[in-house]
Amino acid sequence: MMNSNTVSLSAPLNLDIDLTDEQFFQLCQNNRDLRFERTATGKLIIMPPTGSETSERNAELTYQLRAWSRQSKLGKSFDSSGGFKLPNGAERSPDASWIHKDRWNSLTPAEKEKFAPLCPDFVAELMSPSDSLEKTRLKMQEYMENGARLGWLINRRQKQVEIYRPDQEVEILQNPQFLSGETILPDFTLDLTDIW
Repeated sequence: MMNSNTVSLSAPLNLDIDLTDEQFFQLCQNNRDLRFERTATGKLIIMPPTGSETSERNAELTYQLRAWSRQSKLGKSFDSSGGFKLPNGAERSPDASWIHKDRWNSLTPAEKEKFAPLCPDFVAELMSPSDSLEKTRLKMQEYMENGARLGWLINRRQKQVEIYRPDQEVEILQNPQFLSGETILPDFTLDLTDIW
């Protein structure tokens, strides 16, 4: 297992390591100070913790989504530490996500305990300075191909939001102040004031 005292990452690290689902889950549990994802082809991605500024903005994103989710009672919201096993086999952890209650309730207790075997209905990725725009766009496309119904890629550096919807061209908004949850997150509006 990795020792967090000897690992120093400033950018994501990609490794070709064969791990079973249980080994991958244990790796994540034993190294909670790092974030792990696995591609559909099994490539392990180790990501450094975000900087304080990105973390604070991500907390704002998660807070607003959580507040709406608690009030609407339509589903469950998740922060960046929640992992999901997508239908294509990839294991991903969006910065913020949401699942409709019917889909969540259809999972067994064992499935809820580990990485839920589904793609969230809604996903958001908040770019940090170490993130690659190209790789994050590919990840957003992967979410759409695996069942997400709405996705936001928030690029603070360019003050730009890319909106992903199934079977549609990506919509790019320049410096929006608010984002609508549309019909996927009814009556949810993300206020970007504190995120920018």
